[in-house]
Amino acid sequence: MPEQTPSRPLIAERRVVSDEWVLCDSAEARPEGQPGIVPLEAWQASDKGRDIAPWLASDTEMTAALAEELEVAPLVAIDFPKFTDGRGYSIARLLRERHGYTGQIRAVGDVLIDQLFYMSRCGFDAFSLREDQIVEDALNALSAFSRSYQPGTDDPEPLFRRRLREPGKTKADRAVA
Repeated sequence: MPEQTPSRPLIAERRVVSDEWVLCDSAEARPEGQPGIVPLEAWQASDKGRDIAPWLASDTEMTAALAEELEVAPLVAIDFPKFTDGRGYSIARLLRERHGYTGQIRAVGDVLIDQLFYMSRCGFDAFSLREDQIVEDALNALSAFSRSYQPGTDDPEPLFRRRLREPGKTKADRAVA
């Protein structure tokens, strides 16, 4: 799991924010008086207060029982151990769509600008960028596309259904568009 350092920029709600949370390898490593993100097992063994949050490995199986347990978490961090590991997308989407999680879902680890738009469509609303990523480029990447063909957590309707509702177009116009 990646190390959290103060130089890692955090984007939440489509803007750069200061990060009060510390990513820790264990509950014992959490600095006194500071909110901490700890591995799932450590979070499950804790008192689950508002100052401790779970860190899910990319191979976490998102069960209904786990999702119910996560409802009290102030945020859920999902690890991307390498940028080619896409399992975190599925975890976020299941949390949002199937289990109705409404808290912050944060991408941590090997998070690259190229992925942000797609991560946001899967339910992520916070991104702890890799240190070498340019924050301004990351913010622009979140709105790189004005329309998406596929449904997502941000818009459950595919593009063809949205186009069918556009006023002033005939069926033939919509077929060509």
